[in-house]
Amino acid sequence: MIPAIEIRGAEKRFDHLLALNSVNLTIEQGEFFALLGPNGAGKTTLINLLSGLSRPSAGYLRVMGHDVVHDYKEARRNLGVVPQELVFDPFFSVRETLRIQSGYFGIQHNDDWIDEILSNLQLSDKAESNMRTLSGGMKRRVLIAQALVHRPPVIVLDEPTAGVDVELRQTLWRFIKRLNQDGHTILLTTHYLEEAETLCNRIAILKKGNLIKLDTTANLLKDSASGSLEEVFVSIMQEGVESTS
Repeated sequence: MIPAIEIRGAEKRFDHLLALNSVNLTIEQGEFFALLGPNGAGKTTLINLLSGLSRPSAGYLRVMGHDVVHDYKEARRNLGVVPQELVFDPFFSVRETLRIQSGYFGIQHNDDWIDEILSNLQLSDKAESNMRTLSGGMKRRVLIAQALVHRPPVIVLDEPTAGVDVELRQTLWRFIKRLNQDGHTILLTTHYLEEAETLCNRIAILKKGNLIKLDTTANLLKDSASGSLEEVFVSIMQEGVESTS
């Protein structure tokens, strides 16, 4: 079985800044995987490379076997990304936004799936509302719906619950866990370490563009006297020694 995500020797330079330093990472199909690290570690840079928003300076990245540079159409078709920023078009309703997003992938008559997404994200009553009228939390739900509307096998969530209320967080994770159980691969970045500890099977930790730790969640927790991922994370950040397995 081909990996959901395959990254080999990925580097990204911005002038004299090395944002990613020869990262190697494989995420198998069906995994719920966490990518952790402090601000500036390179998490969003890596996601930008996967999604085609930026090109690698060296190495390659593949989504479901498709190179993100040379086979970018299929790579993007297999990937759904929920960004950190609240980006939306103020001229359309929620349903229109999702229909347009479907059209980007050549999908017509997608309303049954759109209705299911809206229901699961508790957006059904906002389907005909203009995007400008929604609260920040509701806009974030629509971003998640946009990432899912073309039914991608690989879903990337970049800080999806940052600054949102408890209700949205619980609603989101119920739906995402169901998608994972249905076979979707989930890549999560988060600063809420309890989310990664509860949801994810494996965890990679980046620091200053370097992959310094890669292991199962269970193995990482064995290194903690309190059984807390936060304790393990702080210890790894202090050591900063590259150690992947």
